[in-house]
Amino acid sequence: MHQTVRQIGWYNGAWYALSVLFFRLSGGRWQVFKYRFMAQAVAREPLCRGRGRAIEVRELGAGETPAAMARPAAVLAQRYAQGARCLGAFRAGELLGFLWFTLAPYQEDEVRARFMPAPARAGWDFDVQVLREHQLGFAFARLWDTANGLLAARGVRWSCSRISAFNAASLAAHRRLGALELGGAVFICCGSWQWMAATISPYVHLSRGPASFPHLRLEPPCSTSTT
Repeated sequence: MHQTVRQIGWYNGAWYALSVLFFRLSGGRWQVFKYRFMAQAVAREPLCRGRGRAIEVRELGAGETPAAMARPAAVLAQRYAQGARCLGAFRAGELLGFLWFTLAPYQEDEVRARFMPAPARAGWDFDVQVLREHQLGFAFARLWDTANGLLAARGVRWSCSRISAFNAASLAAHRRLGALELGGAVFICCGSWQWMAATISPYVHLSRGPASFPHLRLEPPCSTSTT
């Protein structure tokens, strides 16, 4: 825990310590999630610049999700039902990493919330992961090159996402790619109850069951010239 606190700073570290305490005291029934909302401009130039050609990136259908992705079947079904798309990076048939994205509002599967990127100019990416043993290669860049091409073809200028404030590596990776911060939110989940406080509308929300959740609209700049 001490290393994590050093990486994310004292403020986020205090929230992280609270999340660990809640989880342990409740046997996993109480959880705290703290997010930063990011907007990354759809790149006009490839990140790989001809490298990593041995890595194949292709879209995965609902019936061909590799076991190495290690996501519950119900979660995957919910994602596909919403129109989300998944890209997988492979080398010699082995999964190296994956990236999910959608151009529609996305119903989150970690907390009760619907994330709504600005229509026409923004998409939503989530659950981007390169397996640990392949993180030093070009899988991450190859995934993003493919995703950027698909988004650009639809006229999308930004890809928005929510990143855990406790994940220093992911936040750093987004900032290196020039991502902008749009705000943040804290979700406190206690059994069927959920409290949210955010820096974007609706700012505060209380949910007592699955049918109730906040709609969070992500509004990146109209132009990507600020990046």
